[in-house]
Amino acid sequence: MTHYDISSLQNGRIKQVVKLNNRRQRDAQQITVVEGLREIERALDAGIMPIDAFICPDLLDAYGQTLVSRLKNNPQIQLCTVTTAVFAKIAYREASGGIILVIPYSSNSLDDLPLSDKPFLVVIDGAEKPGNLGAILRTADGAGIDGLIITDTPGQGTDIHNPNVIRASLGTRFTVPIAAVKPEQAIDWLHEQGISILATTPAADLLYTAVDLTEPVAIVMGSEAYGLDTTWLTAANQHVRIPMHGKADSLNLSTATALLLYECVRQRGEISGNHKIFEATL
Repeated sequence: MTHYDISSLQNGRIKQVVKLNNRRQRDAQQITVVEGLREIERALDAGIMPIDAFICPDLLDAYGQTLVSRLKNNPQIQLCTVTTAVFAKIAYREASGGIILVIPYSSNSLDDLPLSDKPFLVVIDGAEKPGNLGAILRTADGAGIDGLIITDTPGQGTDIHNPNVIRASLGTRFTVPIAAVKPEQAIDWLHEQGISILATTPAADLLYTAVDLTEPVAIVMGSEAYGLDTTWLTAANQHVRIPMHGKADSLNLSTATALLLYECVRQRGEISGNHKIFEATL
């Protein structure tokens, strides 16, 4: 382990971390930031190897000290002790617990997704807000899905490496297998795997509770502003809708996704996903 003490706000390493606020900088360097103690623990538990760890001793509690001990035990990590002022400069949000990690990008190919006997997947097309994607990841983890597929035009939409996605997910960004691909790639792969595509659209006749979700299925959700692209609507085996009885014509994306995922959990009674078994209760 290499150790540095940093007290200057103008330190080059600190400036580098601040630049990672910008997606273009993250993409160019293929690195991102993790903050929050639960998020950091889940990253480490998932085998993520940090490049740098920035520690503010004055902000650490007992939980944070335990995580620091884990970091110190790894000789490959560069550990930087910083002042409270320096930590405040690099932190994305308050209450970060005194630890920030810089980690390499990580994602799966479609063929890397660990499919169960009756796959249960979620596709998010054109997600716009990091908070929504983070909340969807928390729900996906809880529902025990086999994997999350993000489809969008490259460089647009919500970046799965956005630190705010990681924070909003409470670290489940590292527990849910994710593949980010173009829509056409995802559609071809789902067809090859024999996985039914279920598209959500307000124009559908069927309610989401009226379709069979016990067989291999990929639930496809579109952006709040534009809904699903015609590419997905054309490729889908079935279209479903969520009933809306008020003036609004759609729900928040993360809320709508949660309804569909837990309807699948309810119908299957139990789901054996990539790492958990859940029993549905009514």
